[in-house]
Amino acid sequence: MFVPTVVYEDGDILAVNKPAGLAVHEDGRSDETVLTDWVRENHPSMIGVGEEMCLQNGEVIDRPGVVHRLDKDTSGILVLAKNQDTFLFLKDQFKNRETQKTYHAFVYGEVKDLTGTIDKPIGRSKKDFRLWTTHVPKGKVREAITRFTRLGVGEGFSYMAFEPKTGRTHQIRVHAKAIGHPVVADERYAPKKDPILGFTRLALHARAISFTHPNGTYMSLEAPLPEDFVFAEKQLNRD
Repeated sequence: MFVPTVVYEDGDILAVNKPAGLAVHEDGRSDETVLTDWVRENHPSMIGVGEEMCLQNGEVIDRPGVVHRLDKDTSGILVLAKNQDTFLFLKDQFKNRETQKTYHAFVYGEVKDLTGTIDKPIGRSKKDFRLWTTHVPKGKVREAITRFTRLGVGEGFSYMAFEPKTGRTHQIRVHAKAIGHPVVADERYAPKKDPILGFTRLALHARAISFTHPNGTYMSLEAPLPEDFVFAEKQLNRD
């Protein structure tokens, strides 16, 4: 069983390091244990905090404390609200783009630019409704902006830091593919590429998040790099 580890906790906020392979909440298609199951069991007072969600199959689920989410195969920092006032306070920050998030990733190919900005609107793919793309007609897309920094390069791959300035579904994965450097082991957006660097899952980790606490303090929290990232780091030459 995949179990999150607590990074920070107080009376209002619970921040965890979510392991890859653990979905944040139910999807209506699987009976696998999800993060919200762990929340209900270990923090029953959080039940009822947040907003319900209607799944595609019509099922309505509660998502105790969930303000934002990570893809199932993405590891890293996730902030949960322990009460409704905190949930609404944090929700406004995400909505108004007042939070700062940094993801680390390994991508295919050697990225030439040390820094840059990917400004490419994203919309749902016509070929596969599960996918998102930058190749869609105008009027059916939403603004999507991602800044990046190259942390290092190796033979045939690069180590990157991505800072999404908008919060679109699969944004980093779609933008990485759009510039010709999809995330390593991304089965959806690079299905024909073989996994490298020992990765058996999507090579994407939510490294850090910064936000304002309800008490007015500006906080920055980090999730330690998982073992597969530590291993992969040793394979590159730092810039």
